Amino acid sequence: MVMHNPYATYQNNSVTTSTPGELTLMLYNGCLKFIQQAKRAVEVNNLEDKNVAVQKAQAIISELMITLDVTAFPAAKDMLVLYEFANSRLIDGNIKNDSALFDEAAGIMTEFRDTWKQVIQLNRQKQYGNVSEI
Repeated sequence: MVMHNPYATYQNNSVTTSTPGELTLMLYNGCLKFIQQAKRAVEVNNLEDKNVAVQKAQAIISELMITLDVTAFPAAKDMLVLYEFANSRLIDGNIKNDSALFDEAAGIMTEFRDTWKQVIQLNRQKQYGNVSEI
């Protein structure tokens, strides 16, 4: 008999049924989660866990960078610069075991996440507004 993990099933369903905007929001939240894990690992001097968490955060930032269409959206070039800076803060924080550098990266990613969340909310309001007009 196969036992299923309900949490894993929920996570899988939430990813497969999410809109692209919601998936991007999940990436931002995941990045911030891994940065916090790295900060906690620095506090307890667990270098291995810190490194793994930083690498996961960097992988998410890399994914966000790859998906930017800088030719279609001029603002994407500015976003790319900020992603690169956040990534460099993670690298430096990892090398120097400096949580303040992780905080800088988290600050940038938090701004992106909060802005993206507002965009999703505005789009939902537009959709619901259009539905009520029908």
